[in-house]
Amino acid sequence: MTVAVRVARPEDVAEMHAMIVELAVYEQAPDEVIATEEDLMKALFGGTSVSEEFEQHESWGGAPRADTPTGHPAVYAHVIDDPEHEGKLAGMAIWFLNYSTWHGRHGVYLEDLYVRPQFRGQGFGKALMSTLAQVCVDNNYTRFQWWVLNWNTPAIDVYRALGAVPMDEWTVYRMSGEPLETLGTPDPR
Repeated sequence: MTVAVRVARPEDVAEMHAMIVELAVYEQAPDEVIATEEDLMKALFGGTSVSEEFEQHESWGGAPRADTPTGHPAVYAHVIDDPEHEGKLAGMAIWFLNYSTWHGRHGVYLEDLYVRPQFRGQGFGKALMSTLAQVCVDNNYTRFQWWVLNWNTPAIDVYRALGAVPMDEWTVYRMSGEPLETLGTPDPR
């Protein structure tokens, strides 16, 4: 079976949001998803709904503003249609650009890769990964990176089979909530 990957469209947002929730359940963190369909629509397309306004302004010049410093969307997505049900999705990859100062080039950071359980083992995940690798090759990007939970051995096995290697010498740090607010709020002095 040939797996066709395509760029996500505004009408895919509800299905993509559902898959984000499914992924959170799989990763044992269902209560951590606070993003809404509207948030996803704005991040990917700059708007808050599928509207005539969006369809009339496919260029960023006239499109609604995204929540980025430039107002342009900075998150991208590719999807695979469910071959059995029109309007449903079988899988998705949500990603954005990162940058290497050492290479002087962008790379792709894969935020979420999700293939619904009934489609796993059929090459859907590999097709999404291959598409993002092609984005890197086509644009002379030098890195393709993502995180994976240490216990997610099925995903780790797939990634290693594709030639990916863990970055064990690095530790990921995250700041959110109150520490982020404190650091990001100017001192009144």
